[in-house]
Amino acid sequence: MSQHAPQEPQSQASGGTAEESARPLLEVTDLVKSFPLQKGLFSRRETLVKAVDGISLYIQPGETLGLVGESGCGKSTAGKSILRLIEPTSGSIRFEGSEITGLSRTEMRRYRQRMQIIFQDPYSSLNPRMTAEAIVGEPFVINGTSRGRERQQRVASLFERVGLRPDTMGKYPHEFSGGQRQRIGIARALASMPGLIICDEPVSALDVSIQAQVINLLMDLQAEYRMSYLFIAHDLAVVEHISDRIAVMYLGRIVELTDKRTLFTNPLHPYTEALLSAVPIPDPAAGRERRIILRGDVPSPIDPPPGCHFSTRCPEATGVCRVETPVLTERFGGHQVACHLR
Repeated sequence: MSQHAPQEPQSQASGGTAEESARPLLEVTDLVKSFPLQKGLFSRRETLVKAVDGISLYIQPGETLGLVGESGCGKSTAGKSILRLIEPTSGSIRFEGSEITGLSRTEMRRYRQRMQIIFQDPYSSLNPRMTAEAIVGEPFVINGTSRGRERQQRVASLFERVGLRPDTMGKYPHEFSGGQRQRIGIARALASMPGLIICDEPVSALDVSIQAQVINLLMDLQAEYRMSYLFIAHDLAVVEHISDRIAVMYLGRIVELTDKRTLFTNPLHPYTEALLSAVPIPDPAAGRERRIILRGDVPSPIDPPPGCHFSTRCPEATGVCRVETPVLTERFGGHQVACHLR
């Protein structure tokens, strides 16, 4: 590695104690994010939309946690709340052992170097008035870590690392393809050598062939720098390929969380079963056990059903499901599910 390439953070390079290595990099407990709706002219009561309704999760150093669910279930809101790009309503967020939910903007600055995000749309997330070199080099400017010729060389090193030619650094975002723009976004996230990157559907806007290249790049970077990912997506095939564990989210709540092999071979929650039954199979002649068709639409987060949020669509729902909220509980071997019947 050249002297201008991004360097390993000292906290990782030094190895750390056994206790430090066993401690989760990220711990989220009972995270809630509510958005108030504008009151009507004659309304006296404020209406809240719980986009994220009390989720808890953790991510170990070097691990990828996949977060899946239907559009509108709160996945992206959860990711942005964890980074405090939007302020959570309540709950606890601990990063590298430190509570960050109550920190000021100034206090958060040192953590933002270690927590980055890759956005879904590789075009709208890049400033069209800045060159690619300026976009990728911006973290160096903000953090004051390098300047002038040194910064240019570090940006060139990052371009090479993500598969871009350094001689394109002077171009603007509109001069790159969608896949190339996403690589610029990855290089920008990588510049500060973060411990955690939240990948907010980073390949959903790309062609299938480009998706595979970007996913493989993310996996290579993770192996090289031992970063952790929270990988948000709705494509189960992509999530299965890159994740170590997977959390399934429905209407603001996590309903199942386990390692990817267990999730795909032994799903417990009825919603997870329905999601997996909808995944296309390469050989239609092989068939599948059954295709689960869910009735009705996803309830509105403005007025979610009482009890289990999935009870209005669940083929197995009973009376208790409609009145009592199930708690995410470990059943065996770290396999957690929020269901009264499983």
